[in-house]
Amino acid sequence: MTEARIEPSPDGVPGAVTDPATLRGEELTYPGYAGDAVNAFLARPAETGALPGMVVIHEAGGLNEHIRDVVARIAQLGYVTIGVDLYTREGGPPEPGNMNAIMERIFSLPDERVLEDLTGAIDVLRGRRDARGPVGIIGFCMGGRYSLLAACSLTGLDAAVDCWGGFIDRSTPDEVTTPERPRPPLDLVAGLGCPLMAAVGAEDQNPSPALGELLAERAIAAGKDITVDVYDGAGHAFFADYRPSYRPGPAHELWSRVVPFLHRHLQGDTG
Repeated sequence: MTEARIEPSPDGVPGAVTDPATLRGEELTYPGYAGDAVNAFLARPAETGALPGMVVIHEAGGLNEHIRDVVARIAQLGYVTIGVDLYTREGGPPEPGNMNAIMERIFSLPDERVLEDLTGAIDVLRGRRDARGPVGIIGFCMGGRYSLLAACSLTGLDAAVDCWGGFIDRSTPDEVTTPERPRPPLDLVAGLGCPLMAAVGAEDQNPSPALGELLAERAIAAGKDITVDVYDGAGHAFFADYRPSYRPGPAHELWSRVVPFLHRHLQGDTG
């Protein structure tokens, strides 16, 4: 574990960190699948005291500066927050802009390995003196899929947020299942173990609003606590403020819904 510097957020982003001195950052490794060391970035409020935990799962671009900033923004809300580097073994993300390499990397990650890596992150939070009780999870793009998968597969989660997780109904554009992805998360929603919030852009195709509606229908039919919100004027990755897909209005709207959702389920805020 080494101390990590936290920078101010870009101007105007939802939940921006304006005073990094109120937070503390750490670079750490922890045991994941098969005991492999997994890299992570952790942020927490500087004030002492035990707080709920949050796991953040990156999009296809990896544990980059944007995701680290999101980790810090969530920590600022009063959570010990860990951002997991699912590309640790590969030495980092694929070449930016190379969609073939990005898709190949995403499809090659075994779900079993990812779930064990996420379990390790949850264990890190539960083993810390400054973390207590409830643990939530949030993911973006590929991370959204893993957030849904984790919520349907793992115990010990108290809230989950799936932000435009793609390929929840199939493994690749051409295959419903693969050895790496043997069960689409959509087929596992009967096992959803915690309240779930899902966000879908109205102009997105993966997941499409229709797929989001199907997710809600299946979860509700199984008696699960789920909310699926569709955001007008937004496509895929509309929260990623470093990408052309960023849409400030929908991004702020998403934040305004995610924050009370987490506070309600992780902090017991009924207001």
